[in-house]
Formats: sequence, structure tokens, C-alpha cells
Amino acid sequence: MEKFVIEGGHSLRGSVTSSGNKNEALPAIAACLLTDEPVVLRNVPQIGDVQMMLDIIKSLGADVKTLSQNDLEICCKNIRHAELDEKKSRTLRAAILLAGPLITRFEHVVLPPPGGDVIGRRRLDDHFMAFKKLGVQVAEIDKNYLFKRSKLNGVDLFLEEQSVTATENVLMAATLASGETILRNAACEPHVSGLANMLNAMGADISGVGTNTLHINGVEKLSGTEHTIGPDYLEIGGYIVLAAVTNSEITIKNVRAEDLRIIHSTYRKLGIEYEVRENQVFVPAGQKLQVKPDFAGDVPKIDDGTWPSFPTDLMSIMIVAATQADGTILMFEKMYDGRMFFVDYLVSMGARIVLCDPHRVVVVGPSVLYGTEMQSPDIRAGMALIIAALCAQGKSTIHNIRQIDRGYENLESKLQKLGAHIKRIVE
Repeated sequence: MEKFVIEGGHSLRGSVTSSGNKNEALPAIAACLLTDEPVVLRNVPQIGDVQMMLDIIKSLGADVKTLSQNDLEICCKNIRHAELDEKKSRTLRAAILLAGPLITRFEHVVLPPPGGDVIGRRRLDDHFMAFKKLGVQVAEIDKNYLFKRSKLNGVDLFLEEQSVTATENVLMAATLASGETILRNAACEPHVSGLANMLNAMGADISGVGTNTLHINGVEKLSGTEHTIGPDYLEIGGYIVLAAVTNSEITIKNVRAEDLRIIHSTYRKLGIEYEVRENQVFVPAGQKLQVKPDFAGDVPKIDDGTWPSFPTDLMSIMIVAATQADGTILMFEKMYDGRMFFVDYLVSMGARIVLCDPHRVVVVGPSVLYGTEMQSPDIRAGMALIIAALCAQGKSTIHNIRQIDRGYENLESKLQKLGAHIKRIVE
């Protein structure tokens, strides 16, 4: 076990480069199963979840070569079976993404229930509904999911939820189905578009990329390709808040401006400003964080939702930002019923937060935070607690940092280069 020991209260300065988007890298790795030819993936983040996904496909027979620090060549020509390793699958939410590609290669697929962050109930119903309509039989046997099919046929589908992973699973399975699949109410996050663009480069016929309605004309075969994973806008959003709450001047490199539109407008509700300069973001020091009231002086609200709404994975970080802004604001987490409970740690640090229910907190700022001892409950809350510790007075210790390593590449090294007082210690 490892922990972070952090001394807060220091301003930071310098530049940091964002890593590849975890949520694009994982389905991109899964998509390599759709072809027998080699696929080159570039800008792949070296994080725990990616390594686990690679371990799973290697256990199926995939050949994975490291070309450079963040570039891989994956060849799935010799996939031997479609029964996933139970222990590894139960630690990774994204393991469900292997169902779509594997069902195109095998008539029989066995998948243990996937794991991942404990942030509330995370339904798989849309996955199973979509597979059934494509011609797959789905059953639960001995606590495992069994998928069986004879032929995949295109169909007109409507997802009950704009589920990212369900959209990605349908995209991958439908590329090799017979006929046209129309996927309505599809998720359209940047990483979903990234996967669709990769599939098209492999020979798929997908139109409507970036919208909520996707048309997939099935093809007989996909080929290898080279694909670059896009920048992680969630990591970028975290660095922007870090700079604002620590009175720091930071430049963030490897940025795609169109991914930050809703982030920019939402951050302004707390007085957080930054400049986009081509493929970089500049966050100036000396910002005055202040809650901007709604029209007529009403208490404002920040809520999340599916793209292009404010992303749920930045909600924890925004709550930390609100503790340092002058004013009162309601934070409304609509998507998960377990994400808000980390605020107990912020309260113990001195934050003035009222937990109204599993989905809503009221934050009154600014508050002076003081270092304390904490546990990282999930990837995004872990990053939020690091930001809180870096703007707090005194020393903080964060345990269970394996959760943070699952989603952030070389985080303490990047922060140290900015001047942060953070050390990784083996317990």
C-alpha cells in the first residue's frame, strides 16, 4: 500500500502536459479485438486502468508491444477464447467494453460483472437490451454474464440512458453486423467521438459522429489503423482548479479547446478564469474566486449531466473549488448517488458544507482548510482531495492512492515539477 503526504499552502508555477484520455484509451484497446491486423495506439496514458485492460486482452491471446512511453501496437489475431479473467474483470468497469468486440468474433462470450469506482449504482440494462436487439442472447449464470449469438443484425435502437459505455459497445458490435444500425439517444462525449473516428479509420461506416443519433452500416471486415488518443479534458479541468485555489500561474499543454466549452462557462460561476492559447491553457495567478449569483441575486447551482452538460467526473473537484470561493452555491450531482460522500473529508478540513441528500450539497465559502488524514474513495474524489490538500494549511496524508493511480499518469511527478510538496510513501 502507498500513500501521498502533502504539505499545502504553497503557490505553484510552471507548465504541465495533460495525458491521453483514459475514457477513450479503454474502448480503443477493446476495439483492437475487431480486427486480426495490428493497431497502433498513440498517447495512451500509463495508468492502472489501462494496464488492467491490457492484461485482460493479453490473457485472451492478444500481442501487445510497447513502441515508446505512450505508444502501443496491439494485434489480436491469435485471440483464443472469450472467457474473461474474473479477478481482473471485477476490478475494472471498462471490462464491459470487451463484450461488443468479442461477440463479433465468438458465438459464446462469458463476462464477470465489471468493477470500477464505487460511486453508486451503475446500470448495465442498456447494454443487455441493445445486445438482445442485435441478435444476442443474454443470460446470468453463476453470477457471470453469458452472451450467445448466431448472427448479428442491424436494428433501430433507442437507449434509455445516454450511456457512454453502452454507446461504445453498440458501436463496436454493429460495425460488423449485417445491415444498418441506427443508434438513437447515443452518448456524444469527445471520447465516444474518438472511438467512432478510430472505427471509421479501420473501415467502419459510421455517420453522425458527435451527435446523439449514429448510423452504422455493417461491413464484412475491419483493418488495422493508427489512432491517437485525445487529451484528457478531465485532467485539464483539475489542473485549472488547482491553479485557481492555490493562487498559482500554470500553463497546461496538450489541450483541445472544443472540449472545454462547458467547463469554461461553469468555472466562471466561481470566478475561475483562464485563457485558451491554441493547444494550451494559461491560468493566471491572483484570481479572486467569487460565486456569481443567478439573475436577481438567487443562489446559483452547478449541476452535471451527459455531454454537452458539465461532466460528472469534475463535480468533486468543483466542490473543492467552491470551498475557496466567496459566496453560497448549490452543487447538484444528478448521475450517481454515491459521489458526494467524500465531502466528509472536506468538512473535517474546515469546509462549510451541508450534505442535503446523496445528490446535493450546499457550499459556503471561502473556508480556510487544514491538513488532515484521508482515504481516496474513487479516482475523481482522490484528485479533488489532493487539490484540497495542496491549498490547505499544514500536512495531509491520503491513503488508498491506488484509486488515483487508476486514472492519473505520473501525477505526483507532474505536481512536483510545478513546485507542489507531495511525496509518495510506501506504507
